[in-house]
Amino acid sequence: MSGINKVILVGHLGKDPEVRHLDGGVTVASFPLATSETYNKDGKRVEQTEWHNIVLWRGLAEVASKYLQKGKLVYIEGKLRTRSFEDREKVKKYVTEVVAENFTILGRKSDFENTPVNSNATPKSENEYLDAEEVSGDLPF
Repeated sequence: MSGINKVILVGHLGKDPEVRHLDGGVTVASFPLATSETYNKDGKRVEQTEWHNIVLWRGLAEVASKYLQKGKLVYIEGKLRTRSFEDREKVKKYVTEVVAENFTILGRKSDFENTPVNSNATPKSENEYLDAEEVSGDLPF
C-alpha cells in the first residue's frame, strides 16, 4: 500500500506571492502562509501562529500572481515536499514546503471588490484555475 501525503491549510498570506519564470517558461510562485489557533492557558486566551512555505507551479502560479495578495484568506490543498540546498558557506540546509495543488480564496464579498477578473484565462487542467465567479464577488452565499 502506498502512503498518503495530503495537506489542507486555511490561513492568511504573509506577503504577496513572489513569482519567478524558470527556463522553458515554467512559472513558480511562493509565499508564506500563517495559520493560527487559540487555546486557553491558565485562564488566558493564547494564540499560536505557524508559518508555512507555499509553492505553486505553472498555471496555478499564474493565477496566484493575479489574485492573491498579502493578508488574503485562502484555503490550500497540496502535499509536503522537503528539499535541500547549500547556503553561501556551502552548508547543506533543508526546507519543507507545501506544494499546492489547488487553492480557493475565502472571505467576505467586500474582500473581492477591488480584485480584477480576467475572463480570458484558460486553465491548463482542472486544478489550475480559480473560477472567475468566485473572484468577482458573485458568491452563492
